[in-house]
Amino acid sequence: MYNDADITLVYTELTEAARECIRSNQYGKFREISEKLNFADTAELLEDEFEKSGEASAVRLFRMLPKSIAAEVFSFFDVTVQQRLITVLSTQEATEIMNDMYADDLKDMLEEMPANVVHKLLKNTESDMRRAVNMLLRYSDDSAGSIMTVEFLSLTAKSTVREAIERIRNEGIDKETVNTCFVLGENRMLAGTITLRKLILSAENRVISDIMETNPVYVSTDTDQEEVADIFQKYDLTSMPVVDSEQRLVGIITIDDVVDIIREEATEDMEKMAAITPSERPYLRTGVFRTYVQRIPWLLLLMLSATVTAGIIQNYEAALAACVALTAFVPMLTDTGGNSGSQASVTVMRGLSLNEIEFRDILKVVFKEFRVGVLCGITLGVANFIKMIVLNVGKNGVTLAVAGVISVTLCVTVVIAKIVGCSLPILAKKLRFDPAVMASPIITTLVDALALVVYFSIATALLGLN
Repeated sequence: MYNDADITLVYTELTEAARECIRSNQYGKFREISEKLNFADTAELLEDEFEKSGEASAVRLFRMLPKSIAAEVFSFFDVTVQQRLITVLSTQEATEIMNDMYADDLKDMLEEMPANVVHKLLKNTESDMRRAVNMLLRYSDDSAGSIMTVEFLSLTAKSTVREAIERIRNEGIDKETVNTCFVLGENRMLAGTITLRKLILSAENRVISDIMETNPVYVSTDTDQEEVADIFQKYDLTSMPVVDSEQRLVGIITIDDVVDIIREEATEDMEKMAAITPSERPYLRTGVFRTYVQRIPWLLLLMLSATVTAGIIQNYEAALAACVALTAFVPMLTDTGGNSGSQASVTVMRGLSLNEIEFRDILKVVFKEFRVGVLCGITLGVANFIKMIVLNVGKNGVTLAVAGVISVTLCVTVVIAKIVGCSLPILAKKLRFDPAVMASPIITTLVDALALVVYFSIATALLGLN
């Protein structure tokens, strides 16, 4: 018996052998090894060759693959690689591959290609595939309709288990999945679902309507893809039906599509949290100018918003002139405040994405973060006061009073930062903004301004500065 480690080792050895064949131009041997390799590993090999040696070399290797596995390998390529590769293959090669792909995968490949190229490619595909792709392209981006597949296995409620199993044998080879079958009533209305396991374990003369699940979880074609992912997670699904406005079954969504959604949404949130306009292109395949365009708007906005901070410092120039020692500790206060706010915002945004936190919970969240902020603020304030006594008091105009002002300010700043950091994402979601937009950069800028106001207000009051 092989365990997972043994299987991984076998595939690793095969992959390295295939790489060596490519390096030494042993294409016949590469073809033999490719028949034993996992499709995903073969696709990764060719993508590496695409990047290192260019289209010509990758196309030559792709043409070496047996026809029985070429389409399967093609489906594992990154969409951008698929788009470039399909345009350099012959019309016959491209048609064969496209006819063997699932409609949703083909749609993903075609949707960002020029219209004239899409028309040319679809012209030679089978009519059923062409209709399916055109239907999927009509749905709005990020909706359930845009990510569903139309290759699913449907059964009728009146058929028997024997008839259902026979249909699976005859039609299942071309379907996305047969683990769950979808039962239709009149006018293709979704009546229920039944698993392959239940079919196999049931008597052959049983009627499907008697043993099917009659309350299936489903979504409509216009359901947001992020909500689709949440439903999959909540009900622990591997596939889910998609219905139109009249409750007719038009497609299904499978778990592999949901994994892609989760990855895309997580990447998008990370980019927004870093103040970058989201992009679907991989980093190494994104040009310098496109990367610049993604980043510069936020940098300009944050630079302009930072003028508020500069204005606050200018307003307290007299206080700074009276006690120059205060200036040296501004970065420490603003950085600590920003970090504290980021901690709270990231935690709350995670809760929002998992539907653990709703707008009605805002007072609970604020009260909790207030208490956390008090504890963190006191700890940091005391630690800073001790540190300043040891290292700073008596040097460069730093007195015990200055150390006290900075420590008290630190404590208050942390509390304020926690409250701001936890409340802004919740308010953003209530106003139908993406909570990720209220992440580190914006919160840090806002907390910086508040920290300076608190700092100079306390310094003015306790040190008697004008």
